[in-house]
Parts: sequence; structure tokens; C-alpha cells
Amino acid sequence: MNLLPTITTTDVQEQSPRVAVLPIGSYEQHGAHLPLVTDTAIACIIVRELAAAYPVLALPPVTIACSHEHGTWAGTVSISARTLHTLITDIAASLEASGVRKLVLVNAHGGNYVLSNIVQEANLTEARMTLFPQSREWKRSRERAGLVSDSFSDMHAGEIETSILLHAEPSLVRPGYETADHDGGTRPFLLTHGMKAYTESGVIGFPSHATAEKGKAVLASLVEDFAQHLRALGE
Repeated sequence: MNLLPTITTTDVQEQSPRVAVLPIGSYEQHGAHLPLVTDTAIACIIVRELAAAYPVLALPPVTIACSHEHGTWAGTVSISARTLHTLITDIAASLEASGVRKLVLVNAHGGNYVLSNIVQEANLTEARMTLFPQSREWKRSRERAGLVSDSFSDMHAGEIETSILLHAEPSLVRPGYETADHDGGTRPFLLTHGMKAYTESGVIGFPSHATAEKGKAVLASLVEDFAQHLRALGE
């Protein structure tokens, strides 16, 4: 895998980037067929694609975030929303000190709700930060790639996540995804009772429909839509 940026300080000096992109994932259970690092790997894959298409500074990932809905599931590790808030704002301040004043948070974990608040606060006086992909970009990527499921029913370790990894890092996908589908229903008290109330396997979604071709199309859609975020930042 080549998920970490390998650029040197000289490369950055020559590039003189105005926008940095920070992958943010999690370290949480993804059933039996995907690794704990799934969200982090997907965030890094998206950033890798963005850095190949746009003049942005790719940063290494935040690998542990807010996964409390997964409770005590084996292997899952979480940090508080307060800690994640502090970490992101510290990174933004450090980037600004080195001359990179704009930051895109590339988030691949739905439980990192606090990121929206961080972006709102950062943009109080001018546009300096954005959150990507947002629900509209994920929805559009599903439509363009021809996914069978929607974002609600395919919440976790399902069609879209498995497809992205089958295309970009297939070694991370273990056998068994073909029979791992699980419908988690309406999940009205997910925040109260957590994932275990709605799935025994850890899967809420339909990985049996995943293909590498769908994953490639999802990523292509996200890369195309990223241009709108750069424009929103005045780039």
C-alpha cells in the first residue's frame, strides 16, 4: 500500500501549495471482511486521488477519531470529539504558520460529527476550510457508479466501502463479503444504543454488490466534484 505521502520539504517548497488536504478516518470494526483501518484507508485513497489531480498538499491521516457508536467492539479505539476538535484546529494553525492558510478535511467516517462545527468556526471571517465529501457528493458518486444501495441502508462495511477498496487496495478485502449483507432497519436509537443494537456481524449494508469497477467510478466522481470545494475556497 502507498497510502502515506512521501513528498519531501523541497517538493513542498517547489509546489508552494495554497490548500492542504487532511484525510480523517477511524479505527473501528468493519465486520469480518474489512480491516479496522477501513475508514482511514478510504480517506487516504481519496486524498491520493485528489493530490494527483489538483495542486494540493496531501497530509498524513488522522487514524483514530470518534467511533463511540461501535462501543466496545473488539479492536475499536476512539477519541473524544473535544480531542478531535483540538487536533484539527492545531493542525490548521500549524499549516497557517508555514503559509498554507486553507485546509480541506477529507472525512471517511460518518461518526466524526464535530468536523462540521470545526469548519463552521474556521470560516467565521473568510473561507478557509471545507469538509469533503459531503452527503451530496457521496450520493452523486453512488448514482454515477450505479450502486444498488443508498447511503442509509449501506451505512457500514457495505457496497460503497468494499467497492472502493476492491478497486484501490484489494489486498485489504478478505473473503466473505459476498455473503455478509445485513439490513439494519431504521435504527431510531443508534446514538443511544450503538451499532450492536442493529447488527451482530458489525455490517449494516450490502457488500455482496461491491465491485472494483464501482469503486473506480465512485472515486472518479469524487475527484470531479472536488473542484467545487476549491472554488468555494477562492482557488
